[in-house]
Amino acid sequence: MRRREFAAFLGCAAAAWPLAARARQKAMPIIGWVGAGSPSPFAARLATLRQGLADTGYVEGQNVVIEYRWAEGHYDRFPALVADLVGRKVDLIMTQGAAVGALEAKRATSTTPIVFISGGDPVAEGLVASLAHPGGNLTGISWLAVDLMPKLVELLFELVPRAKAIAMLVNPRNHAASGPAASAAEQAVNSKRGELHVIYASTGAEIDTAFVALANLHPDGLIVGPDPFFGARHEQLVASAARYAIPAAYDTREYTIAGGLISYGADLTAASRQLGIYAGRILKGERPADLPVQQPTKFELVINLKTARALGLTLPQSLLARADEVTE
Repeated sequence: MRRREFAAFLGCAAAAWPLAARARQKAMPIIGWVGAGSPSPFAARLATLRQGLADTGYVEGQNVVIEYRWAEGHYDRFPALVADLVGRKVDLIMTQGAAVGALEAKRATSTTPIVFISGGDPVAEGLVASLAHPGGNLTGISWLAVDLMPKLVELLFELVPRAKAIAMLVNPRNHAASGPAASAAEQAVNSKRGELHVIYASTGAEIDTAFVALANLHPDGLIVGPDPFFGARHEQLVASAARYAIPAAYDTREYTIAGGLISYGADLTAASRQLGIYAGRILKGERPADLPVQQPTKFELVINLKTARALGLTLPQSLLARADEVTE
């Protein structure tokens, strides 16, 4: 090859290389992630989600791309976030936390596969036709947070046997979970001959206002309802409960590790991994309609002894014996 021809060849190869790289990048499947909360509180769960993807052969940045969108507790952002991902023609959408996000994705597309993780009843929420046979383009994981509300009530009455007034904090913007959760808690409190007082908050400032109202109410205990926004604000909630000396029960272990009194809920690490596995299986060709909605089989009871002592509570040995983790 003569020098001039060789130089021309190198020039063509150099020009073609970025095009080839872009073509390979474009060939990677793209997952659109819509989270109800903020990135940092969910970092550990995202790590296990990536492990689930890796179990099916997908590694972020190597053969799959994930585009992240976060509502940061502002659920009115979901329509725009979902519309952006649908407009980018992602291959799959994953929604985390609030059913409102999955419902918005369902309204936005009937063809793009959607995998959700939610704390409510996906059938009652209108996400799927049934747990065993979801139908349509959605499937996912229900971590049963709403169903576990009676258990949280029971735990509070074990800790405060003479309790009469129980308060519950819910997010009014998360209608799909807050209404059923409050109803389930109210039935459980009434069965104990107590009274439930529902308090609402959907912003950080409203949480502060809610605890001022709680201080005036003097409840014997507090249940923090299942909600991704509350999860992202777990440190604020735990600190407020300590400031006003209110025994509080939560649905995830993050609260108790941060200083909350007691928590009972699904192992969300395992649930997040299953979410990644489902996403990978769908990218490989399986249909959401054929993948049953998964429910957790492992639940965690976590108790914070230091917080119990600060509240002057004597923990029953039977309760301590049932705990999966006792922390100080």
